[in-house]
Amino acid sequence: VQLQASGGGLVQAGGSLRLSCAASGRTFSKYAMGWLRQAPGKERDVVAAISWTGVGTYYADSVKGRFTISRDNAKNMVYLTMNSLKPEDTAVYYCASPQHDYDSTLDFYYWGQGTLVTVSS
Repeated sequence: VQLQASGGGLVQAGGSLRLSCAASGRTFSKYAMGWLRQAPGKERDVVAAISWTGVGTYYADSVKGRFTISRDNAKNMVYLTMNSLKPEDTAVYYCASPQHDYDSTLDFYYWGQGTLVTVSS
């Protein structure tokens, strides 16, 4: 399983970014996908997740109303649109996927190399 995240960068507070993740190595449409983030000195946390159909979504309380996760099963892509960014959103963002198909437990097993998002105040 390969997960390649991109789209990070430096943005001012209040700005927007869109992260993309290209997945390969197995049947994408059978697996939930998620975005995790890890800030310096902190644990890696789930930010958002989406079911294999794209119908079900989950958001951490800290990003509800600001971030939107979406997927395109035809392109094997998952996205994270981030609006109203805050300095506390600064972190390395990882695209992730569970080990088992049709798993909605937010138990992510595979993740890619991450993309850095820096939000300046």
